[in-house]
Amino acid sequence: MSIINRRNAVLGWSVWQIAKATSKRKAKQAVPGKGDHAGLNKGAVAGLGAATVAALLFWRKKSDGSFTSGS
Repeated sequence: MSIINRRNAVLGWSVWQIAKATSKRKAKQAVPGKGDHAGLNKGAVAGLGAATVAALLFWRKKSDGSFTSGS
């Protein structure tokens, strides 16, 4: 008995199509629309701020010990 057959291929294809449609719908709902709340939402701003702080801390820590005197 083969694992890859027409029935499993059709089932996998249909699950893939449903998953794509669901993810597209959720992505559209996550993006703020036109109107009063247009632009970045609070979660996106917080994530962007946290990523910036983490990058600055990483850069600062990396640059602290990288320069040593040659004497």
